[in-house]
Amino acid sequence: MSIPFWSLFIGILMITMLLVGKGFSRLLLSNAMIYLGVGYVLGPGGLDVVALDPLHHAQLLEGVAQIALLISLFTVGLKMGGVPLLDRRWILPLRLAFVTMAITVGLIAVVGVWGMGFSLGAAILLGGILAPTDPVLASGVQTKGGATPDHLRFSLAGEGGLNDGSAFPFVLLGLGLLGKYDLGSSLWHWWGIDVFWSMGAGLCIGAVFGALIGRLVVRLRTRHQQAVGLDEFLSLGLMAVAYGAAQICMASGFLAVFAAGLALQRVQEQPRSIVGELVTHTGLGGRPATLAVDPNHASAAMSVAVQGFNEQLEKLAELAIVLLVGVMLPYAMSSETLTHVLWWFIPLLFVVLRTLAVSLGMLGERSSDRMAVPQRAMISWFGIRGIGSVFYLMFAIRHGVSGHLAQQLVAFTLMTVAASIVVHGVSVRLLMKWYMRRKAA
Repeated sequence: MSIPFWSLFIGILMITMLLVGKGFSRLLLSNAMIYLGVGYVLGPGGLDVVALDPLHHAQLLEGVAQIALLISLFTVGLKMGGVPLLDRRWILPLRLAFVTMAITVGLIAVVGVWGMGFSLGAAILLGGILAPTDPVLASGVQTKGGATPDHLRFSLAGEGGLNDGSAFPFVLLGLGLLGKYDLGSSLWHWWGIDVFWSMGAGLCIGAVFGALIGRLVVRLRTRHQQAVGLDEFLSLGLMAVAYGAAQICMASGFLAVFAAGLALQRVQEQPRSIVGELVTHTGLGGRPATLAVDPNHASAAMSVAVQGFNEQLEKLAELAIVLLVGVMLPYAMSSETLTHVLWWFIPLLFVVLRTLAVSLGMLGERSSDRMAVPQRAMISWFGIRGIGSVFYLMFAIRHGVSGHLAQQLVAFTLMTVAASIVVHGVSVRLLMKWYMRRKAA
């Protein structure tokens, strides 16, 4: 498809979603489901105007997925910055992102070895690819921000924001056992660099850059009336700096970007409600440009502007990556693995393995809230797979996984992501409405 046709098609799709997007939601169709269907129609399964073989275009697809993931992680960090770092509400997201994620990798690896005949390295690699949940496609259950977010939404958003970074060491472990990555003698390099240093340093680097750059911008605005406007540059620049610095230091760029968004949101934080009202109604406090240099509201005005830009950018990233998944689906559906395994593996992953991993990861979690049981059930169900899995799949292919194993990983990953988009997309609105009504009652 030529550039003019691509331009025409994307423009029509965007305007259509603007005009009738609400109508699709009444039919229980999420935006991602529409993009997935459109991508499939454009690909070899339909009109065949776009051919994108994941085995031959892994580098391009990895880059697109990586950019989309970084945008999403930064946005989630911004939304979660209203909760104090020492608040007990952080315990559950941390347990889900690290403990539950590790258990999920282990459970998938067991199924891979005993149920599908994978080698240990291939099974761990599959677990690392499929374990992380997706913050973009989980937009229906994401936290809305603020100092008192809903516990369920906050926990799911935190899990999605953190476990893309915590899954990376398991992907490297799988590649190392397959001979595609140097784990070091007795796994010393993997434990020391890929696990402890990567995650710890990634969070620290992102937090430092987010706090320093945020404070510098606020100081320049309030004391010198400089660095006003161009909040889009601030958003993109901070993501790029945090990711680049972390990668140079052999740390997790994903965790760094998440931490940068979290730290930026916490720079001299002001009440959300007041700032939102002031920015929306100019008569209450002046123009947004005036608020940007006001010592009482500059930091919060900056956070509102950056978060608003990133939320729109996140929608574009979702459009791009889900369209590509739809285009690639026929390559997954042509695999023999599809007919022999996927009919039982996907239900097992969504219903049994996810529920078991969440239950084990939440052992000892105390809650006197009578919504504890519904919350646990919802957390178990909404283990939505998406961009992170696509990125790690392409990362593995680009680092030497090929042949029959690569075809199997493509089938498992793309079909799991597509099934998650459809199944979770249909259920999210119904279940969240039920949950909120029950909570209110």
